[in-house]
Amino acid sequence: MTQLIVAAAVCLATVALAAVLRRRRVVAPPTQPRAVVPAQLDRADFAGTTPWLLVLFSSATCAACADVRRKADVLASAQVAVVDAEFGTHRSLHDKYGITAVPVVVLADGGGVVRASFVGPMTATDLWAAVAEARQPGSTPSGIVGHCQRDATV
Repeated sequence: MTQLIVAAAVCLATVALAAVLRRRRVVAPPTQPRAVVPAQLDRADFAGTTPWLLVLFSSATCAACADVRRKADVLASAQVAVVDAEFGTHRSLHDKYGITAVPVVVLADGGGVVRASFVGPMTATDLWAAVAEARQPGSTPSGIVGHCQRDATV
């Protein structure tokens, strides 16, 4: 009978120790999804032959997209074409360029090389400064561009 009591005590102690160790174990945070921003656009996918192309990948159901659209529309000129590639009407473009989150803003030069991009909402100042800086490097004070991603995936 003593052996049974000792065996039960050892089992109970083992379970208690395992519970304590389990609580102390550091659990890695879950990986975060990353939005992919294209590094190159095929200019033939978009109307116009302006030197600069600003593409907003958006969705009609996205409130942030509507805000970004208003900020982007101001930039339309003879030098900058602004295209809203809304998911419902331009799903093939979202698929082609691997856009999995909106809003995504991409600024490409005449050759389609992406010079600046944003994922998510941004201030008008950041967006406008990014376009100004891409068009004429050195035209904006250092650091004004905010979270703009240049020539990179986010």
